[in-house]
Amino acid sequence: MHADLLSRFQDALAGAGLPPGVTAREPSEIQRRFSVYRNNVAVSLSDALTRRFPVIRQLVGDDFFRVMARAYIAEAPPRTPVLAEWGDDFPDFLEGFPALSDWPYMADVARIEFARGLAYHAADAPPLNPSALAAADFEGLVLHLHPSVIVLRLSHPAVAIWARHQPQAQHLPLPSGPQIALILRDASLAVPVEAISRGDAALIEGLAEGRTLASAAHKARRVQPHHDPQPRLVSLIRAGALAGIRE
Repeated sequence: MHADLLSRFQDALAGAGLPPGVTAREPSEIQRRFSVYRNNVAVSLSDALTRRFPVIRQLVGDDFFRVMARAYIAEAPPRTPVLAEWGDDFPDFLEGFPALSDWPYMADVARIEFARGLAYHAADAPPLNPSALAAADFEGLVLHLHPSVIVLRLSHPAVAIWARHQPQAQHLPLPSGPQIALILRDASLAVPVEAISRGDAALIEGLAEGRTLASAAHKARRVQPHHDPQPRLVSLIRAGALAGIRE
């Protein structure tokens, strides 16, 4: 009964008829008042998408984004009250949105933006003290990544496109081909986005799988011969993105 009521109320917010049980002191006002409520919900959800995907809004413009947001809200309304969890399938929605068929990179840019939100809201974990590495056996060392660390393998140069739309961005020539994004929440609570090499991506993914450092480094060298893990490990330590150690 409760589930059916919620379903019909959700359908009404999407444009169907009034849900059962809706009343007003003046019965003639029910339709108008519910329409106001429906519009307020749509506006608030559209604003939430704008905050979560600001670069997409810049790329398509305000008016187009509002139309696209309404279509997405009708197709994929929030499943929980936690709006931070909403929008995970927005990139897939953009891939299938007919008006964006000539701009396939949009979905990858949206994946970056959603991942940044996940990284920002990730659980806290104390950063690894570099001194803990001093006497460690590197061959059998297992390094734990901070919960915010995300590696995204993209089909387009979306990191460069995203970077172009940041404050004080330099409009450098766009690279050709796909990019791999590293996203994390650093010690200053900023959430940078960096394009990384295939070797660095394999190294980080190996650590995320629980491999030893030696095994993760071997995985990196399989995709990028002569890959040196040290620069990437140093940058992870400086960002506070290593959160534990086990031998």
